[in-house]
Amino acid sequence: PLEMSAKKPVPFLRQVVPAKKKVRRDPRFDDLSGEYKPEIFMKTYSFLDSIKQKEKEMVQKQLKKCRNAEQKEKLQQLLNRMTQQERAQKKQQELRERELSWKRQQRELAKQGKKPFFLKKSEKRKLELVDKYTELKRSGKLESFLSKKRKRNAIKDKRRLPPQKGL
Repeated sequence: PLEMSAKKPVPFLRQVVPAKKKVRRDPRFDDLSGEYKPEIFMKTYSFLDSIKQKEKEMVQKQLKKCRNAEQKEKLQQLLNRMTQQERAQKKQQELRERELSWKRQQRELAKQGKKPFFLKKSEKRKLELVDKYTELKRSGKLESFLSKKRKRNAIKDKRRLPPQKGL
């Protein structure tokens, strides 16, 4: 033990042996946990999709049987959240697939001796928008989508205008 002065009062909790500090680490940001690759993650946890589908069917059945208004509303919100998550996951998967196909195409061109071309974020957004419009046109919902967009833009334009006096 350390020698301490007799002239100073001894602290109540004196540390005789220095205790080792526990090192806390967050696996999300730690190199020891490995690198995150969405493709491998999706393959590894693909079994969760079937479980989620079963849960969604159970919620739908409960929703049909339910008589209580509050319970019905909660189940409806849960069902909406599940469908939104499903939709978002599909959209993300499509985006990933599109990027991978673009990369493969660029690799092929590089093998042929051509210089690789990398897309900017703005160009990616434009391509996504083109895909969205073609999808809407194919499904026949393009006109309603455009009319809603026009209304939204008209409201935004009205807000930006200065207030008119006398009307």
